Amino acid sequence: MKVLLLTGLGALFFAYYWDDNFDPASLQGARVLLTGASAGVGEELAYHYARLGSHLVLTAHTEALLQKVVGNCRKLGAPKVFYIAADMASPEAPESVVQFALDKLGGLDYLVLNHIGGVPAGTRARTPQATRWLMQVNFLSYVQLTSRALPSLTDSKGSLVVVSSLLGACTRPRPCGTGSGELDAAAKFALDSFFGSLRRELDVQDVNVAITMCVLGLRDRASAAEAVRGVTRVKAAPGPKAALAVIRGGATRAAGVFYPWRFHLLCLLRRWLPRPRAWFIRQDLNVTAAAAA
Repeated sequence: MKVLLLTGLGALFFAYYWDDNFDPASLQGARVLLTGASAGVGEELAYHYARLGSHLVLTAHTEALLQKVVGNCRKLGAPKVFYIAADMASPEAPESVVQFALDKLGGLDYLVLNHIGGVPAGTRARTPQATRWLMQVNFLSYVQLTSRALPSLTDSKGSLVVVSSLLGACTRPRPCGTGSGELDAAAKFALDSFFGSLRRELDVQDVNVAITMCVLGLRDRASAAEAVRGVTRVKAAPGPKAALAVIRGGATRAAGVFYPWRFHLLCLLRRWLPRPRAWFIRQDLNVTAAAAA
């Protein structure tokens, strides 16, 4: 019986991933606002969009890194590429970033939310200040960017693409804890709830805006080590391949993207078997018992 069940699940996964209706030409001339574009998966997303002929507005915290990415995008053939350095810890930044993109591109076809932040240097963890900072960067700014861009996405029948990692699921928020790993878990849960509610509202109102939720492996070793204490073996999601999976999902208006594919199975276990799912995630990341407690 178990063999038949596993075989059936395997067949479903293969059928899902082989059914690929991605048309690269659909992204030629598409207007894309991409956050967290200065490094990692965000940088690779920018390069893929540039190769595909999309018009880009890139944003991140560090201007010097953004300038480098913009220069590379131009070399790769992006027809238009602009940048705006912005700190998503500032409540005013999301509004100004979206307005900049609308002014430069005349509208939006894709809003790709990819930024993430840990406690800034010099700020003590487990303090109200750190809590407010992390929730603004990792949750509230996502809501603000989405709310401001939604009218333009509605007009263009565009797509909202939300990129997150498995980090938020490998630690459990504790009532008295405000460490960055615990807050990342809380922010991820809040984002899932917000975008789930938004998707239902758009369906009820018959608004043709797609929402693609992307779950990737750890984006880079530095952020993993900072966000989750006790991770003894971490593997960064390969940037170019993970980025291409995100772009394919957004372009085909998929509800979800999982890279590597096995994370899809972990997420399917969320509602029915939450404890085994958490155990599988910790095993995949090799999180020590002390970190997971």
